[in-house]
Amino acid sequence: MRVSDAAELLGVSDDTVRRWLEAGRLVVGASESGPRTVDAASVAAVMAEQAAAPGPVVQQSARNRFAGIITRVEMDGVMALVEIQAGPHRVTSLLSRESAEELGLAPGVRATAVVKSTNVVVERGEA
Repeated sequence: MRVSDAAELLGVSDDTVRRWLEAGRLVVGASESGPRTVDAASVAAVMAEQAAAPGPVVQQSARNRFAGIITRVEMDGVMALVEIQAGPHRVTSLLSRESAEELGLAPGVRATAVVKSTNVVVERGEA
């Protein structure tokens, strides 16, 4: 995969991916000519590493965790819409206004979106 694609998936800059390649954290792809590529399996391993460091939750069954920064909070009388940018992913949640206020949710605050779902669709884009 291209360096820029790996960077997007990992939520880091292209330069960080290049440094990780030099340091051996990521593996150089098997391309024999052309621009440097990144082995997709090594990108997946680093993503799994990042996901395995969820933070101070004691016990929880949900495994889909997206750590990021709150970019938008809209509150009305009863509900709040909260948007979190987690690397290349934007996660939006609708929760009670009371919960949002108790948690102190506001733009710029670090937060983690935890997703528990009974249905997940997996798509694969063209390379």
